[in-house]
Amino acid sequence: MDFKTFDFHPSIAAGITAAGYQEPTPIQRKAIPAVLKGRDIMGLAQTGTGKTAAFVLPILEKLIKGGKQGYVRALIVAPTRELAEQINENISDLGRKTGIRSASIYGGVNIKPQIAKVARGVDIIVACPGRLLDHLNQKTISLSRLEILVLDEADHMFDMGFFPDIKRIIQRVPARRQNLLFSATMPREILHLAREVLVDPVTVQIGISAPAETVSHAVYPVAHHLKTKLLLELLKNTATESVLIFTRTKHRAKRIGEQLVKKGFKAASIQGNLSQNKRQSALNGFRDGTYQILVATDIAARGIDVSGVSHVINYDIPSTPDAYIHRIGRTGRAARTGDAFTLVTDDDIRMVRAIEKVLGATIPSKGVDDFDYDVPTPKNNQEFSRPPRKPNPRRKPQQKKRSTGAKKPSESTSPGSSRPGKPKQRPSGKKPNTGSKPRRGGNFSSNRSK
Repeated sequence: MDFKTFDFHPSIAAGITAAGYQEPTPIQRKAIPAVLKGRDIMGLAQTGTGKTAAFVLPILEKLIKGGKQGYVRALIVAPTRELAEQINENISDLGRKTGIRSASIYGGVNIKPQIAKVARGVDIIVACPGRLLDHLNQKTISLSRLEILVLDEADHMFDMGFFPDIKRIIQRVPARRQNLLFSATMPREILHLAREVLVDPVTVQIGISAPAETVSHAVYPVAHHLKTKLLLELLKNTATESVLIFTRTKHRAKRIGEQLVKKGFKAASIQGNLSQNKRQSALNGFRDGTYQILVATDIAARGIDVSGVSHVINYDIPSTPDAYIHRIGRTGRAARTGDAFTLVTDDDIRMVRAIEKVLGATIPSKGVDDFDYDVPTPKNNQEFSRPPRKPNPRRKPQQKKRSTGAKKPSESTSPGSSRPGKPKQRPSGKKPNTGSKPRRGGNFSSNRSK
């Protein structure tokens, strides 16, 4: 089966050829015909299965047949800026010869260029929930004639707390519309949302219960204070192409990225505290090979679509088996093989067993030769401690001016009285400003969860 089977418009077919697509993936085979017929879709597929094209291609086909209208006809809601940009890039690549225009809408950047682009007329908007609501409240975007609504990565939007925003958005769109919901997992909350949004949906489920078979798994038991040293040894002794390292916190992603650079690796990190320009620059550098290693948190890594990732390393084990599937789905893509390494401590055994249950197999335990696993824990482990804040400078007390003989208002005497007036007092309850004491930085080893 090839894409000619769908009989796409010639301009869309040209975009498919230019993008290098040859055979549709399983989810594309099942979802595209149903979307073209106008059916609502509940698509269940892990990352890397081609689900973006599964809804982008039929949307382009439906919009091109309707001709240019000059208003928003399709809305795609995504949880992160990176994913929104990735989807928008796919629309641009596949629809470059259609004349259909799209825009990505997300926070963390100036809203004015977004307003200007939408004002010039767009057919498709790819948006993160928060910034989209800003536009709707400011009336810079109208969804009154929307025809197609797509909720992508619905499970992750739930994890990020976007469900209230999603419901507000749904209240602002026409009741008659086509709905497409895609998710890698199907927790109870997603099922409730699907029942509220979808009308007589077609369910398309592809490989949801386990990661891709092209990925090999291994766990590396290690004491917590030796994780970084073991990570460096793994990178030195493993033949890698491009490596994606996952951490649980933003601070840790930043620090590990810095340590890798100091050791001579071509590495960068992306996390929520970075500006969008810096995040995009790091992601582009990872894609074009400027950086061999990218360190990221789960949230920041959504939207990383790099087919050549050879290894995924979980510096911190994920909090759920579903999160593990999402992470390691970044390797072993496009029929290529990949490896997933996970550094585990004694506290992670229960989660390892849960992941093995999903995989249906025991994950082999491995070690690194000549690595000293018996180094004792330092008394004061400062590896991930935050630097202490600089103390605020104390204000120098003002010197009293010498009296020139003239009495100040506060020292004046009232008529008929020989007693001087009382000096002004500070308001009750307030203490004099004596400067603030320096605050000590937290220590990761003492704050981590047991």
